[in-house]
Formats: sequence, structure tokens, C-alpha cells
Amino acid sequence: MRTVKNVFRRKLRAFLTIFGITIGIFALVVMGSLAEKITLLVNGGTRFYADKVTVSQGGSAGFSVNPISVDRIPAIQAIPGVRLASAGITLPLDKEQSASFGVPAMISASDLRGRNLESFKLTYSQGRELSPDDQGKAVVGADLVQKLNARVGGFIKVRGRSFQVVGILEKTLTIPDDAVIIPFRDAQNIFFNDLPELVQKNIKPGMLATGLTIYPKPGVNPDRLAEEIGKKYPQYDAIGPAKFQQQVTNSTHIFTTIVFGVALISLLVGGLSVINTMTMSVYERTREVGIRKSLGASDGRIIRQFLGESAFIGAVGGITGLALGWLFVLAANKAGEASGTVIFLLTTRLAIGSIAFAIVLGVLSGLYPSWHAARLNPVKALRYE
Repeated sequence: MRTVKNVFRRKLRAFLTIFGITIGIFALVVMGSLAEKITLLVNGGTRFYADKVTVSQGGSAGFSVNPISVDRIPAIQAIPGVRLASAGITLPLDKEQSASFGVPAMISASDLRGRNLESFKLTYSQGRELSPDDQGKAVVGADLVQKLNARVGGFIKVRGRSFQVVGILEKTLTIPDDAVIIPFRDAQNIFFNDLPELVQKNIKPGMLATGLTIYPKPGVNPDRLAEEIGKKYPQYDAIGPAKFQQQVTNSTHIFTTIVFGVALISLLVGGLSVINTMTMSVYERTREVGIRKSLGASDGRIIRQFLGESAFIGAVGGITGLALGWLFVLAANKAGEASGTVIFLLTTRLAIGSIAFAIVLGVLSGLYPSWHAARLNPVKALRYE
């Protein structure tokens, strides 16, 4: 109680100082939530690619909208170390894509040949998975339910075509949340219609894919297998787990650095305001410090008093900043659900880390003022006006 009273001796100054910390923690929480979502997306992709190879044409990290013929499957399956090759199609849900911080909504389809070998399992909150005989059916990712007004048994529109929803995925916090999974033949027809007329004349819809997923035989290193496929078919991009992680890490590292750089600059400003407030507090309470020291207060006790006050400022600013950041993230994700764009994720470690960081910042910012107060000469302090 005494600490609170001392902090708020100058109410306006105290509130402005706490506000400085609040803004910094708010920025850290918001930017950190964005980085946490990106990290989970990357981790989800890493888990997907952990035991397989993807083959595409002109794609980055395995994603491509360039056609690759499914008639390549028998030849690739003949490569030593290949257990099975499965064809797939990945396309933007909306033909005209706008700029977005989040993962764009996608159409996903597979010939399901490798379903029993897949280690990245999807679970369903409602309904069922697609079967090889399905046509005109769809499974909807958790983040697209509101955007598409999807419900099991109902119908959704995908690229102007009507699909009956047979399943809704559990939230994974990774790429499947923003995907509509449809039968492979339906996806081939959509992909065929996207191609230029000149290309359409030379290919049949049933031969189309945007990529192949290669499942290695037990004991075969997927990265080495990717190298072998790349040597045999240099016109394609064969991507194993290591190459995927490298590509994604390189593309997200700069963004993550900028995100936390902005937050840390805000916190630096907040830390300077704490130093200024605590320094002024020491000067204003010089006589008080002199009296306490003349009555036997040790240097350590004086330091603990002022550090306690600066830590309190950091804690209040941290809690307030976390609360405001949480409300912003909640509102932003709620607004984004309508368009299928959920780009923030406030995790427990981020919440705890933000408050802890604010307290540490407060303590560090109060070190010099506390040390200065402890070093005051009691006689000179008592004479201070």
C-alpha cells in the first residue's frame, strides 16, 4: 500500500509513465500474437513435410499453381526409395486474391492414394472426411465456416460451383484452417478452367495436378530422396523437410524481426519514461531519504523501496497493456472470421512473457535512480530544499 501511495504522489506523471509502458506492452502483445500465428503455421508445415517429399513446377516451399501431369507418377514411383506418389491440387479459393497478412483461403484436393501413409492427421468437429467416390462434396476448415456460412448437409459456393458440406475440420491453428477440401476430379475441372485456352487445347482435365506428394520407403531419408528426384527430373522442384524449413524460415525471419523491433522500440520509450519518473521521484524525496537513512535505513533497503516502486509501475503497465492487446486481438480475429482471415494468436507464453518483461523493464529502469537514492549523504539530504 505504501508503494502505491509513493508511486501516485504525482498522479498525472505516474499515469503518463504507466501509459508509456502500456503502449509498449500493447505493441508487443499485438505484434507478438501475429508472430505466434506465423510460427504455428510454419510448425504445421514442418510437421506436414517431416516425412515426405513434394514435387511441383516453379513453386516455392512446395506451393505452385503451375500444372504438372499425373502421368509422371509411375516414373517417379519407379525411383529407388519411393514407396508411393500421390497427386494433389492447391488453388486459391478466390480467383482474384487481395493482399493479406494471413494465409490466403485455399482449395485443396488429393487423389487420396496416400491417405493411409499420411502422418499429418486431420480431425473433424462435425461430419466425415471425403471418400474416393465423392463428387460435389466438400470439407471446410475451421476459419472458413463463417465466411462460407458452412454447415454439414448444407451447400457452399466454390468458384461458382455448388458443393455439399460433409465435414468441418477441428481447429488446427495451421494451414488446413483456411482450406476447403474437395474431390480431386472437381478440383481438376476448376484448375482446367483457370488455364489459358492455348494450354487447355493440349491437356485433359484428368491429367492435371499442381504437385505430387512422394512417400519414401521406411528408412529412406526424404531429403536425400528429394535430391535424387531433382537430379532425375531437374525441370521440377523436389522439396524435402530441410529445404522446406529453410525456405519458410528465410521468408519469415525478416518479418518476425521487424515485428519485434517495432515492439521493442515502443518498450524502450516506456523504459526511458520510468527512468525519468523515478529520477524525479528521488530528487523530490531527498529529505525523506535523508530522514530514513538517519534513522538507520540501510542502502539495500532504500534500493529495494525504489526498485519496488519501479517494478510496480512496470507491472501495472504490463497488465494494462496485456488487457488492451488481448481485447484488440479478440476484436481483430472476430472481425476477420467473416472473411476467413484470423491472423492473431495470443498464447499463454506470450501473455506471461509480456507481463514479466514489463516488470523486468521497470526494475532495470529503476536501477540507477535507486542506486542514486541509496548513495545520498544523509546530512546533505536533510539540508536539501
